[in-house]
Amino acid sequence: MAVSDVAQPVNPATRVHEKRTALPQWTVPLVAFGVTAASLLVFIILWRWVNGLRLQGKDLASAQLDVVKVASGIAVGGGGLFALYLAARRQRTQELELDIRRDELRNRESELAQRDRVQVHAEQVAENSRLHAERTTAAAEKDAADRRVTELYAKSVENLGSDKAPVRLGVLYALERLAQDNPAQRQTIIDVLCAYLRMPYDPPYEPANLPSPGDVDMLTLERHTKMIAEQRERVQEREVRLTAQRILASHLRPDLDDSTGKSTNLRFWPGIQRLDLTGATLIEFDLRGCHIGSAGFTGATFVGTAGFGGAVFTGIARFNEATFASNAWFTGTKFAGTAGFNKVTFTGDAGFNKAIFANTAGFNESNFTTNVWFTGAAFAGTAGFSGATFTGTSEFGNSTFSSTAEFNKTTFTGNTQFGRAMFNDVSFGRATFSGTAGFGGSNFDGITKFNDASFKGTAGFTGSVFVGAALFDNANFGRNAWFDKTIFNGAAQFDGAVFNGDSGFLNLSTEPDSQQSMSPPPSPTPPAVGPCTCRKPHPCR
Repeated sequence: MAVSDVAQPVNPATRVHEKRTALPQWTVPLVAFGVTAASLLVFIILWRWVNGLRLQGKDLASAQLDVVKVASGIAVGGGGLFALYLAARRQRTQELELDIRRDELRNRESELAQRDRVQVHAEQVAENSRLHAERTTAAAEKDAADRRVTELYAKSVENLGSDKAPVRLGVLYALERLAQDNPAQRQTIIDVLCAYLRMPYDPPYEPANLPSPGDVDMLTLERHTKMIAEQRERVQEREVRLTAQRILASHLRPDLDDSTGKSTNLRFWPGIQRLDLTGATLIEFDLRGCHIGSAGFTGATFVGTAGFGGAVFTGIARFNEATFASNAWFTGTKFAGTAGFNKVTFTGDAGFNKAIFANTAGFNESNFTTNVWFTGAAFAGTAGFSGATFTGTSEFGNSTFSSTAEFNKTTFTGNTQFGRAMFNDVSFGRATFSGTAGFGGSNFDGITKFNDASFKGTAGFTGSVFVGAALFDNANFGRNAWFDKTIFNGAAQFDGAVFNGDSGFLNLSTEPDSQQSMSPPPSPTPPAVGPCTCRKPHPCR
């Protein structure tokens, strides 16, 4: 409220003067004289009137006494009335004085309130001015900081294309510091580093491919000099790329405390939502223990060992059509979103032990040229391995497939182990097992399909449990097949199956609804010699 809006207080002295004036000094004597004169006049008139009555003796004396009383009463009454008037006037004057004091108090309070309002208003104006100044200063500082960040970012990105490796290295560290000091810029800096790693890359020459320095041929010498210069540049570029990879890893690895679950890495950048390395060439790439949102490695080439052990992918992880030129380790890795490894080439060993796939996992048409381990891995969603090729040893022991698992047309060249694995619905239709195929102690809770599967080595299902239907129609067992102590709770079908070696179905356990398909042989017979084409479970043992 503005100061001018406040009503001005009334002067109490002016207010009293308007309603009451002081009595003149002659008022009391004049009233006394008037009362006395009136009394005497009444006395004279009454006295004469009594004398005119011709009263005698006591009557006259009594009448005269009454005249005196009446005159005295008039004098006393007049004086009393005047006294009452003076008392009333005095009371009224006191009331007016009290009103004056009240008005003065109200005016004082009003003045104090007005003063407080003025003070509050002044303080509000000062506070608003201070806040405005602070906002203006903060905005100016932010604008200046943003300009510095933008200028530094633009200059760094420009210098990242320098043909000098030391300049590029300096740019990487400058960008890292920029992101460390400005959290809002971290995702952008990550994107820049990824973009740099996606650029074409020529690895250093192998020493055997370099021309001999002792060759005196001028053309060869010129070529040798040029290749040496190129080799130096390629080696330096390799160091620049390794630095970019180390920067990424160092800021994506939280190093969680086991007791509190909080990050102990002061350089950790939380909240990174994407890592796009599509088509990149990555050297000795190490993201062990890193936390990443969505990751794109489609078509990437991993030179040297690739380490993803203990990493956490909270979004979609795409490795489709990637090439791992050496070993690839995903031990204990957690994939919260879809994990795509379709058409991936694993040249070295691949380890997915105890990996957790919380969503769909696709390894369709992938090529595992050496050994691969999925021991203890957990697949919560659909697991697709259709068309994949396993050239070396394949270990899936103690793995869990909670949803559908598809191994259709999969080729297992080496020994394959699914011992004690847990399946829901699973299909190995037209799969080829060239080595030993071990499914002993496995649990098949849903429909199990081995239709048209080919077992060229020993097939072991000893102690397995088939809760749902087990379909082995047209399967081909090239060597021994063991189903001893196997439990078939659902229908078991071997229509058109071919057993070329020894087979065992001892101590089977079946439920009533599977008796028609699993009817026991009529009588014991010695082991069969040569191929067997029974349409029932093999009765030779």
